Amino acid sequence: MPGHRSKSEKKDGDKQLRRDPYEVLGVLRNSTDQEIKSSYRKLALKYHPDKTANDPIAADMFKEVTFSYNILSDPEKRRQYDSAGFEAVEAESQELELDLSSLGAVNTVFAALFSKLGVPIKTSVSATILEEALNGRVSVDPLVLGQVVSKKVEKQCAHFYAVTITEEEVSAGLVCRVESSSKSKFKLLYFDQEANSGLSLALQEDSRRTGKITSAGMYFLGFPVYRLDHTVNSMAQAKDPESAFFKKLDGFQQCEVTELKAGTHVFAVYGDNFFKSVGYTIQVLCAAAFTQEKEDLRSVEAQILTKRAELSKFETEYREVLVQFTDMTSRYAQEMQSIDELLKQRNEIHSAYTTIPLMKRSSSKNRLRKGSFKKSAAKAPAPTEREEDEEQEEEEEEESSRQKNKKPNTCDKSETLKKKSKWFNLHLKLDKKKPC
Repeated sequence: MPGHRSKSEKKDGDKQLRRDPYEVLGVLRNSTDQEIKSSYRKLALKYHPDKTANDPIAADMFKEVTFSYNILSDPEKRRQYDSAGFEAVEAESQELELDLSSLGAVNTVFAALFSKLGVPIKTSVSATILEEALNGRVSVDPLVLGQVVSKKVEKQCAHFYAVTITEEEVSAGLVCRVESSSKSKFKLLYFDQEANSGLSLALQEDSRRTGKITSAGMYFLGFPVYRLDHTVNSMAQAKDPESAFFKKLDGFQQCEVTELKAGTHVFAVYGDNFFKSVGYTIQVLCAAAFTQEKEDLRSVEAQILTKRAELSKFETEYREVLVQFTDMTSRYAQEMQSIDELLKQRNEIHSAYTTIPLMKRSSSKNRLRKGSFKKSAAKAPAPTEREEDEEQEEEEEEESSRQKNKKPNTCDKSETLKKKSKWFNLHLKLDKKKPC
């Protein structure tokens, strides 16, 4: 009986059992994004739980295919894997595409709740719809160039449209746009036609909210056109906004199909809401009348590519300067602390020149002044009898002169008047307002 393995041994064993993502998807290391995406969709459709509900081997294969595609579909994770293998890829942070049609009612409610709270949830087209399209069992409505069609598609369902274009229209370019005024989520799909009249998913564009509407578009203008996958950086934005800024343009990748051939082409609108239907308008236009817009788009996307390259270089410079700034900030704090300590030591040295506190020194000075006065008075010689008589005579003379020069006040005058009035029995009026 084999012994039990520890958790770390089991984890190492799982890593050894992992197959190369390129091998799992059956593609080469230099395969394009479109080749990787096409291979993944075929394998995901083959091993999807809807078709293999009671097959555990198929369920494991579906997980392995999904895990491999999550690595190779992200440019940054693919680069990390190519340089350092599975160790450089965080499996826990992989974004899984959820097929809402395969979820139960409870799981759908939880997914909708997380989406409302701002948790990015990447959804995929229902495997049932992809299988029906591959087997040619879907209804396709004709759509004329320039015609605007308004309809409502139910959740996890799709409306298919066929557009026929000429060589002249191919050279001018083609644009397909879908808008929804109800701020609903949907996907714009483009299908390749298989030999057996089936349809295989080739391009997918998720709707993006812009102002009061949600919209999605595909542009086939005869030159490389780029799309921005906002889900590539959604998790990084929540974890580290600073790093997410430098990776903001990583999802700006060239579309796999840049030009359509003359003939019939199939588009579809897929309802991506959790519970309700999606009202939308779809329109396919010839770009002949939009010459200036074509040039503007080419110019702006070229600037974005340049900015993406500059951003990668700027990140390196920014990290270097940030390290220097952190070091300088740390040194600033250390220098401030060092200066404060030195000034404190200086003040302590100045205070160390006497051991008497400041309050005690002032009171002792007063006592010294009083003591010196008493000592000087004690040391003075005692006066003789003659000197005492002379001093007494001088004091009497000064007292008599003061008495002579002394002015009588109002109180004395009032007393004198009272006596006179009393002696002569006269009633004199006194000014009582004047103070005594």
